[in-house]
Amino acid sequence: MISDDELYRLAIFLGSAAMVLIVVYHFFEVNAQQSEQDAVKEKSGKKGAQTVFEDSVALDNGDVIDSK
Repeated sequence: MISDDELYRLAIFLGSAAMVLIVVYHFFEVNAQQSEQDAVKEKSGKKGAQTVFEDSVALDNGDVIDSK
């Protein structure tokens, strides 16, 4: 059977390891190089993405109607 002291040390170790992995993941995600295809897609705009302002309504076909 595992003692309370061993369980405490295991929990501290696993929690610390999880936090280190989260920080490392975010470091790589922020500093990742985008592939050329992704960069072109981002610059040309995403299909279906729309900018809708507070006083306008976006329709399913992509048209935007001013509500005032």
